[in-house]
Amino acid sequence: MGHHHDHDHHHHHSTNQRALFLAFLLIATFMVVEVIGGLWTNSLALLSDAGHMLGDAAALGLSFLAVRFGAKAATPNRTFGYRRFEILAAFINGLTLLVISIYILIEAYQRLSAPPEILSGGMLVVAIIGLLVNILAAWILMRGEKDNLNVKSALLHVFGDLLGSVGAITAALLIMSFGWTWADPVASAFVAILILISGYRVTRDAIHILMEGSPEQIDVRAMQEEIAKVEGVKEVHDLHVWSISSSEHAATCHVLIGEETDDQAVLRQVTERIRKYGTFERSTVQVERERQCCEERIIW
Repeated sequence: MGHHHDHDHHHHHSTNQRALFLAFLLIATFMVVEVIGGLWTNSLALLSDAGHMLGDAAALGLSFLAVRFGAKAATPNRTFGYRRFEILAAFINGLTLLVISIYILIEAYQRLSAPPEILSGGMLVVAIIGLLVNILAAWILMRGEKDNLNVKSALLHVFGDLLGSVGAITAALLIMSFGWTWADPVASAFVAILILISGYRVTRDAIHILMEGSPEQIDVRAMQEEIAKVEGVKEVHDLHVWSISSSEHAATCHVLIGEETDDQAVLRQVTERIRKYGTFERSTVQVERERQCCEERIIW
């Protein structure tokens, strides 16, 4: 039985925590401003952006907690620690995005049939401030860990917001220039569709990990063929590859070897070949000898 552990997450965790917390503060503060601005100007584009920002603030808060929990050490009854909390948070984030987008689409449809009066000047000012806040939040998050699903889902939230601000600015300019009040619900519907797409992607990725799916970037069949080529290996079975979190993977497999084969040499080579396929937090290889395997089969 061989094990390989690779722990170097402390730096990533602290970077992600700081990025998520700063972005959370920014978004939560501006969300209040945008709600007031949306009610004052009667703009759905601003209110939908504020609704999205509420989802963002919740998502960023959840992601921050997830990174904090993920850093906690493993315990005897939670042998992988709390790493999966990150995936649960990303799943909730994705669902939040889906719910918000559907609500905005319904509201936009109702407003298209009877567009209300909108204070376009105030709407423009609030939307421009919103754009600047989102650019700053996106910049903070981009300095976090790129392959972390939580940071990625938080970044998707902020990009959706950023586009929401662009939509609100465009709508405000159209209302000011041509009196096109329909531009407001159209801009909010455009944002809702973008939120829907990103929400679907985040939810899908989180479900894949929760269902113990193999990481998309790892070709499990090719890995099995590579292990089978190791000298002395007669058979490879029970190969399992899965993700503990978005950036940490694990693999286990059983290899059948001949009577005279050096099991330690096989173990080393198999572990090396597994490592070629990605960053594995844990790889466990069970070496079985042919005769021992047959005896076990007879017993059972």
